[in-house]
Amino acid sequence: MVAGPPTGPVEVPPLVHAFAERIDDVVWANEIGGYTFVAGDRFLKWNPRGSGVDLEDERVRLHWARTIGHPVPPVLDLGRDDDGQVLVTRSLPGTGAVTGEWLDRPRDAVRAIAAGLRALHDKVPAAACPFRTAWIPADAPRPDDGAVVLHGDACAPNTIIGPDGRFAGHVDLGSIGVGDRWADLAVASMSLDGNYGEGWQDEFFHAYGVIPDAERIHYYRTAWDAAP
Repeated sequence: MVAGPPTGPVEVPPLVHAFAERIDDVVWANEIGGYTFVAGDRFLKWNPRGSGVDLEDERVRLHWARTIGHPVPPVLDLGRDDDGQVLVTRSLPGTGAVTGEWLDRPRDAVRAIAAGLRALHDKVPAAACPFRTAWIPADAPRPDDGAVVLHGDACAPNTIIGPDGRFAGHVDLGSIGVGDRWADLAVASMSLDGNYGEGWQDEFFHAYGVIPDAERIHYYRTAWDAAP
């Protein structure tokens, strides 16, 4: 299953209705059978039981990121029943980087994605982060310029862009951790082709302010593809 906007009707789980009687839209389907719903200014991320993902982990990481000063959605609630879990968050002021507006403005979107990762990597202190990113091998190369706090799932859809075209925040921080910035940069740049078409990777690296490290990019893309 490929992540993206759902292509057909979606049945709203009872647990989601328990937190929002009226659902305005379903905006995302993930690779593990979960969905993200919109109700007013709230997002309700639901994952089925047995998905292998515990939304409590994401709740803890979102709370930590907000405490440390990085722009992420405020967590409002977390619920579970026999069928799954739901994480309820308040929306950020902006829209996802792969919504229609930004698909029509790929240069602005790519620059905002790069700016968001640069802000995360440079401004959030790695020494304060208690988490690790599970998909990165334990014997990964040591960072050549110091460890940073990683998003951990830096694909384009997880950047929020404000009305002014600038980075406004990150979502889906269930894999946040400490490591080599090239883990995020490899995944983020790879995701550009599928969302905006080929030809935007150079723009991304330029906006971030680095010369592409082909060896590390290949290593982390291979590790990403091999992860369960």
